[in-house]
Amino acid sequence: MATTRLTQARIAALRPRKTSRDVRDAGLKGFGIRVYPSGRKCYFIATQFEGQRIWKIVGDADGMSPGEARERARTMLAAIRSDGPVSSQALPFEVVAEEVFQRYARNWKPGTLAVNRGYYANHILPWFRGRPIANITNADVRKWFASLHATPVAADRSAPVLSVIMTCAETYGYRPQASNPCRGIRRYRRKGRERFLSEEEIRQLGRALEQHEGDHPMYVAIVRLLLLTGCRRREIVTLRWKEYREGHLHLEDSKTGPRMVWLSSPARRILEEQPQKSQWIFPSSSSGKSVSTSTVERFWRNMRSEIGLHDARLHDLRHTFASIAVMSGENILTVGRLLGHNDPGTTLKYTHLARDAVAEAVETVGSVLGGSAE
Repeated sequence: MATTRLTQARIAALRPRKTSRDVRDAGLKGFGIRVYPSGRKCYFIATQFEGQRIWKIVGDADGMSPGEARERARTMLAAIRSDGPVSSQALPFEVVAEEVFQRYARNWKPGTLAVNRGYYANHILPWFRGRPIANITNADVRKWFASLHATPVAADRSAPVLSVIMTCAETYGYRPQASNPCRGIRRYRRKGRERFLSEEEIRQLGRALEQHEGDHPMYVAIVRLLLLTGCRRREIVTLRWKEYREGHLHLEDSKTGPRMVWLSSPARRILEEQPQKSQWIFPSSSSGKSVSTSTVERFWRNMRSEIGLHDARLHDLRHTFASIAVMSGENILTVGRLLGHNDPGTTLKYTHLARDAVAEAVETVGSVLGGSAE
């Protein structure tokens, strides 16, 4: 195992390999950094206590300098060596949370993990940073939840993430058993919101997309595909070329699991017009991965402002696809299959639907929306 004085420059120079590798710090015994095959780097401590090997995450290298990580590691090591696992209950919230994300990640799909990390970083960590995990009470959580009243959606989606962190903290021995402080937190009640674009709004959107085709062709293609397929935003943004074959999308990691998406002629034409310069159909010019959903959202916000659709979300294009299919006379079960719904009560009904009926349905939607994609 390599040993060196961990500095920002040396950490940046560490390159991923086929397997994870550890580099120990020459300045603090028991402290090091792990480099994963994915390229992710995290600081860790490794020590022995009463014959038991202890290995814990200190933090992610992207959000912590070597100096900060070294000081946190020194505190964690001192706590373990002073009186063992009991003192680990004094660990800061963010240290335990990072360990939870590392160990619990296999229970979440990559997209879900990324979303949950976003809620954690933006809405949970700023409130609980530095607090001993064992000292956080139900009253603390209620105050935090109330502080998010202006963003009820963020509050409702952040609460389960915090609850998972607290439950895992119990499992890992950082909190007493059955002490999850998130119990009893009542979510905000939100009215159902089913917004879909009218025919005139679709025409306005089509004209606006045409105007931006020269300067933002990739984003224009993404918006058109969302409207023409009814797919979820991430399903289109993260498309790989290997998932487009035989005129259909074969999604490997949709929200409801692997599924096939039937495509109309205009949708197929959009895909076939994209340059094949990466494994991604819509690649980022900087990261080497797919384009980020945040940049697509930014483009959409600018687009909708231009045509006065201030209350329309990208997800409403999915509602629009469904509403046009229904109003065109398509069977509601066929529409459910087109959207990739996976409700247990309706899945069996989907199985007997003829493939031709599904193909005709997407052609119907394509004929209605095709003008905005040409």
